[in-house]
Amino acid sequence: MRFGVALTPSTMLPLGTPLPWESMAQGLTPVVGGPLPDPQALAETPVLVVFLCPHCPFVKHIEPELTRLHQDFGDQVAFVAIRSNSLTTHPQDGPNGMTSQARENGWRFPYLADDSQAIAKSFQAACTPDLYLFDGHHTLRYRGQLDGSRPGNAIELDGRDLRIALLALVKGQTPSPEQVPSIGCNIKWHPGQAPAWA
Repeated sequence: MRFGVALTPSTMLPLGTPLPWESMAQGLTPVVGGPLPDPQALAETPVLVVFLCPHCPFVKHIEPELTRLHQDFGDQVAFVAIRSNSLTTHPQDGPNGMTSQARENGWRFPYLADDSQAIAKSFQAACTPDLYLFDGHHTLRYRGQLDGSRPGNAIELDGRDLRIALLALVKGQTPSPEQVPSIGCNIKWHPGQAPAWA
């Protein structure tokens, strides 16, 4: 299947990067599922941060597996979704689109708006979806693809890569550092404000 979009890989933020929780709490606007939880309440709890948007075909492709992952791990891992796309160029990714997307997929985790795009830049996020898994000390242990499935490539959507990393963390282990970048549509930056890696 061909798409009229540039395929963009994740930048693979260095493993060991700390979770920027304070800047997230200040820079994100709750849309669905409430605000970010208090970080004190998440002490020792792994955190999965996923950059999404309502319109991207690569995000649409993984929605069912993201729902299953939350069902399987949501009681052990805090899920946080972020929409950073510019609403100047993509108004369909605004609160109405986010709310509909969450409702259609049964998502109850926080889905927040990064209207300034400062949070996406702090993660060096590049694409949708872009996935970041932090351990209980809120240190980055996995970033990369959900699995090898892409729209139209006939590989089963099973979340294999992320599931292996999640299972390792909930068992108190460290995921393998051999990780494959995520790939998808580029984040839609505000006109004239794309970062150097975009």
